[in-house]
Amino acid sequence: MNATEKMESILGLARGFSASRVLLCGAELDLFTFLAKSPMTAEETASAKNADLHGITILLDALCALGFISKKNGRYKTEPSVVSFLSADAPDSILPMVLHSATLWKTWSGLTDVVLGKTIPKLEKTGALAKDHITSFIGAMHVVGSRMAPEVVTAVNPGKARNLLDVGGGSGTYTLAFLAQVPEMKATLFDLPRVIEMAQARIQEAGMTNRVTLVPGDFYTDSLPPGSDLALLSAIIHQNSPEQNLMLYQEIYKALDKGGRIIIRDHVMSEDRTKPIEGAMFAVNMLVGTPGGGTYTFDEIQNGLTAAGFVRINLIRTKGMFSLVEGFKP
Repeated sequence: MNATEKMESILGLARGFSASRVLLCGAELDLFTFLAKSPMTAEETASAKNADLHGITILLDALCALGFISKKNGRYKTEPSVVSFLSADAPDSILPMVLHSATLWKTWSGLTDVVLGKTIPKLEKTGALAKDHITSFIGAMHVVGSRMAPEVVTAVNPGKARNLLDVGGGSGTYTLAFLAQVPEMKATLFDLPRVIEMAQARIQEAGMTNRVTLVPGDFYTDSLPPGSDLALLSAIIHQNSPEQNLMLYQEIYKALDKGGRIIIRDHVMSEDRTKPIEGAMFAVNMLVGTPGGGTYTFDEIQNGLTAAGFVRINLIRTKGMFSLVEGFKP
């Protein structure tokens, strides 16, 4: 790459936020759902969305330029190729994930102040678990997890495990994947009360209410329900400090039966913390979104599990956020 190409590459990265912000604005206004049904003029769209006509026109034209919306005879319509992804009505919509990115936009905007120590992020007030954001966050986690969960369960190889404890299990994505692959298994899903409500709806829809016990609680303050031989800690440790993770490992250790197994799904970083790039960038996400979170190396995870009493700790899969570490209660 010559100097001119390098310069353009840097400037392209610096300006990349603009197209992202246009897409996020369209998602926040739910324009893709609104315009999926029938073509609308800018005036009709502005009226329906209680928006400024000048502003909505410029936004719609930009979305056309980016290929998300088409324009014909002064009317706008969501491109058919993106309806299944960006319409709220589509069964496999990724709109919750896009809306979660809009939440992240706000937290990432404070990165410089966080690095300078001027602000301390509070997950419950400004992050993904804030009252106004949690629905899109849990929906986003399901969008991501539902595609990967069966593969994760296969990699875990539950074996003879029959009682799963899904700690911070969200709306039940992984619980349902385990139950689908192990017909003899039952599960306990533990999460915040407002998340349990979402899990209840999804589990009822799946016809699994007879195999899942839903337990509301906060794993930072409440004891975990005992009696499981397999515990899943999926995409949780990155939001915690090492001290918080040790406390959580200890609680899971107490909840597991003798011989029980813990599975951690998360990024596992290289020793120098620069690889994989997704994990390094995700650590920044935790920097701006949590008071003490980050991504961890295998040695750090192993040390925490060992301190909690676990033995036979292994890295059983390396695949970005879907890497897996196991440990056993002796």
